[in-house]
Amino acid sequence: MSYIKPEAVLESMVRAGAHKSGLSAKDVLIRGFLSGALLGFATSLALTAAVQTGVGIAGALVFPVGFVIIVLLGLELVTGNFALLPLAVLEKKATIGRLAFNWIFAFIGNLMGALFYAILFYAVVTKMGNAGDAPVIQKIAAAAEAKTIGYAKLGSDGLMTAFVSALLCNWMVTLGVVLPFASASTTGKVVVMWLPILIFFAQGYEHSVVNMFLIPAGVLLGARVSVSDWWLWNQIPVTLGNVVGGTVFTGLFLYATHRKRAKEKAPAAEESWTGGKAGVGE
Repeated sequence: MSYIKPEAVLESMVRAGAHKSGLSAKDVLIRGFLSGALLGFATSLALTAAVQTGVGIAGALVFPVGFVIIVLLGLELVTGNFALLPLAVLEKKATIGRLAFNWIFAFIGNLMGALFYAILFYAVVTKMGNAGDAPVIQKIAAAAEAKTIGYAKLGSDGLMTAFVSALLCNWMVTLGVVLPFASASTTGKVVVMWLPILIFFAQGYEHSVVNMFLIPAGVLLGARVSVSDWWLWNQIPVTLGNVVGGTVFTGLFLYATHRKRAKEKAPAAEESWTGGKAGVGE
């Protein structure tokens, strides 16, 4: 894999965050839109695989393909950015204002892409509204209800469950963002991305961008979920949990333990998985 040491990984994380903080609104929105749609593709693929095989882990095994495409194309996934941009701010290579700018526009772009794919997926899976008996339809509708009104039935415990599940999710997702910096080969990057993404999806943890597709798609397919159910009982607590999981447990913890060695010997710029200088990818 041509292994790269953790202190060099940290430097790459900082450069990536600095690069992303300088992107224009147009670039963040376009890249965010593509990321939201691609995660929608991956989610519908995973649920289809689970239904077809009757084995839930089958979905988790194939889901990471969407994440891999996003990273290799250097797109904008807001949950990954939760780990990278704070480090650029700490190193004074970005400002809080630019961090907020990126997070907000990436979130909007992800939401637009996920909703767009949800509509197209609905059109195909229902044959333009003329069929509703595909097993995957029931699977998605049930998942949308479990992720919203399922939490609502538990009240404050439901909100806390969604938050903690999201924290655990983005702890893994941001490792999927960071670990590719530890390999100089494309094959190595794909392998190390795959592992933490499989871990989060197999355990059903809450990912805000996945839910931007899954819950609206579920509503279109018959789930009894309102817009307020979606945002109050899932999207808001899950996004907050994703922020904490990515920023603290991946970004700040790695920064705290590797910063000193990285400062002592700043490495030369490593190649990113997109083939250019480090920091231009996800």
